Amino acid sequence: MNLIPRNKRMKPWKSLLLGAALLSACQQQSGDTVSFTVKNNLDLDRTAETVSVPANKVSKLLQEYGAENLLIKDDATDSLLVTQAIDNDQDGTIDVILFQASLKANEEKKFTIEGAKDGAARQPKSKLTTYSRFVPERTDDYTWENDRVAFRTYGPVAQQLVEEGKEGGTLTSGMDAWLKRVDYPIINNWYKKNEPEPGYYHIDHGEGYDPYHVGASRGIGGIGVLEGDTLYVSRNFTGYKTIAEGPIRTMFELTYAPWQVNGRTIQEKKRISLDLGSNLTRFESQLQSDQPVPNYTIGITLHDKKGEVKGNPEQGWFRYWEPMDDSFLGTGVVLVPSAVQSFKDHRVDTKDQSHLYVITKPANDKLVYYAGFGWEKSGQFTTKEAWDQYLASFAKRVASPLEVRF
Repeated sequence: MNLIPRNKRMKPWKSLLLGAALLSACQQQSGDTVSFTVKNNLDLDRTAETVSVPANKVSKLLQEYGAENLLIKDDATDSLLVTQAIDNDQDGTIDVILFQASLKANEEKKFTIEGAKDGAARQPKSKLTTYSRFVPERTDDYTWENDRVAFRTYGPVAQQLVEEGKEGGTLTSGMDAWLKRVDYPIINNWYKKNEPEPGYYHIDHGEGYDPYHVGASRGIGGIGVLEGDTLYVSRNFTGYKTIAEGPIRTMFELTYAPWQVNGRTIQEKKRISLDLGSNLTRFESQLQSDQPVPNYTIGITLHDKKGEVKGNPEQGWFRYWEPMDDSFLGTGVVLVPSAVQSFKDHRVDTKDQSHLYVITKPANDKLVYYAGFGWEKSGQFTTKEAWDQYLASFAKRVASPLEVRF
């Protein structure tokens, strides 16, 4: 039975137009979102790990709405996530969009990227952040941090002061550690308070402090070329470029003057990044030599040699656990096992020259590794066993990145 009066029925051509309009609306709506999955292929839980979405997977959304108006949603909770767009090569075009996800062992999660005209206004704000900057007010440090750790290294003015025999200089391409016990940023505050009160950040006022001595050593993760018992190294960085400040990742580049390795000349550039929630900084060193080199060696200073070295070349992690004032500090290096030649507990009487050496194989003029620390007083790691477990887990996660499928 037809319940619609004949004169009220829709004409066939109007029905076709309505159908076309509905189809067009559906296509537009589906075109404003892109769905994808993230899979954890390990038998361990992964907490707040960074996921990278290639820009070419969402190019239409980027063109239509711009990176600032793209929203990423966790489908299971229907909640929007903090994101960060990065132009890796600084050519004016976004290369990746980052967010963080937590997945249990072998879990797969679904996510949706949505383009919205008001996306920027709807973006959730991060309570935590990463940060880095050049610090001209303290000679010329470059400093970086996240919610767990902080680092710094030294520029050409600091080198010049040493070479001219003046006070306040530092001659090293080693990496310094600032020990934090708070999750908020401390870099600007510590430098500001250090100006009227020199040495302020060498005292723990409740947020942490800088007791870590680098000197002429490699600090935490500086590199060189090891021949015999001699480690050949660069001097201070000569230039810098800030690429990203946060909230999920801070990233920058350091360049170095050519340096000599027993008659060879090395050209070096480092791209350094630190993600939210990580105790380890990622180092990507571009290294070119006019003649073959036997290795590139990553160093961790052993200070007064009262600590304990441990390494697992098969898994790709190495560490030093040492007393630090009235507490303990774990330092470490992680890299893919295939890059490792060997490691060495190198202890000598010469000041600042005792190191844990991780000796790597030169490959394609690039060396990628992670280096960082865990401080007992931060509450993150209270034993060397806990630090070992963190490094072993980190190495597994490096070897098996989260799988992103569109």
